[in-house]
Amino acid sequence: MVKNQKINCTVSSCKYHDENNQECVLQQITVTPVGNCNTKKKDESMCGSYENNN
Repeated sequence: MVKNQKINCTVSSCKYHDENNQECVLQQITVTPVGNCNTKKKDESMCGSYENNN
């Protein structure tokens, strides 16, 4: 990634998860609000780029 940016990742079910380094190997992520989380506002900290590796 540009300027030494790194995304740490421990979501082993994601196809972009690098298990050896606990990093996300996706070059760009999309942050997507999550609905139905019983809060007044949607949580905007989830990765919309997640893809299951199955």
